[in-house]
Amino acid sequence: MVTIPQRTTGPRAGAGSGTRRRPARRAAKSPYPYALYIPAAVVYVVIFLIPTVMAFYFSLTRWTLFDSTFVGFENFVDFFSEQNLRIGFQNTIVYAVLTSGLKVVLGMALGVLLTSKLRLRGFLRSVVFFPVLVSTVAVGITFSALLRPDTGLVNKALALVGVSGPDWLGDASTALLSVVIVDVWKGVGLAVVIYIAGILSIPQDYYQAVAADGGTAWHRFRHVTLPLSWPATYSVIILSFIGGLRSFDLIWTMTRGGPGFTSDVIASIIYKQYQAGFFGLSTAGNVILFVVVTAIVVPLSYVLGKREVYS
Repeated sequence: MVTIPQRTTGPRAGAGSGTRRRPARRAAKSPYPYALYIPAAVVYVVIFLIPTVMAFYFSLTRWTLFDSTFVGFENFVDFFSEQNLRIGFQNTIVYAVLTSGLKVVLGMALGVLLTSKLRLRGFLRSVVFFPVLVSTVAVGITFSALLRPDTGLVNKALALVGVSGPDWLGDASTALLSVVIVDVWKGVGLAVVIYIAGILSIPQDYYQAVAADGGTAWHRFRHVTLPLSWPATYSVIILSFIGGLRSFDLIWTMTRGGPGFTSDVIASIIYKQYQAGFFGLSTAGNVILFVVVTAIVVPLSYVLGKREVYS
């Protein structure tokens, strides 16, 4: 029989009448010399902090390559008076919500499929991830040709089954949605990789417990995969939403904000100001975009982070 020694509450014998103080905890020491942080700090300051401070300053000026004139908040007033700014803000939010939502749903579905027991699992993973590696401009040019109303392969394929396809990029009602679908096709591979990593990190004991209770594949997904892959979902939502708010290259390549201003986003409005030579005005637009992205993503990250802690 094993006896457990009882904990004494008083002072130890021979230790004197005073209580022994616990030694103070030492602060955790970094495993690397602080000098190794210097290169990363220099890169961060040069590439991020200095350009950010300069952007805030030049947003208050009318500037060219050789001189600048301080005008205060006049650039911000002019930017908010843009006639297509309301459409740009609306399209930016719609674009970010649709692309991030579809990437979460499709990424989760493909992640579950590509972690199952499939013969061509490795090949299919490569196929799904391949569009991520292709240049965004090349993707935009390619799909612009595929979606042409008369010569595009998409409408030709629809014609074979008796469907008359619309002018995908020339119709105000379908232009932005067409770009959203192409964006999801190109970017869902990254979401799938994140979900695959998250699903494979789930201990198999949970699945075995569900199987022992007679659970079906739906029960395994609903009660194990879905809640325990929340860290992957959190990452996909944040990354996709930030990318959607900042999206420019694919929209500009496929529609240039058209027809009219119907597919303009904030980034394309800013670029049009650069093209027109209003550098201070476009810099103010960049500052506004930075503030908008920060104001949306930081609270969203906080809310989703709390959900991750308590899931």
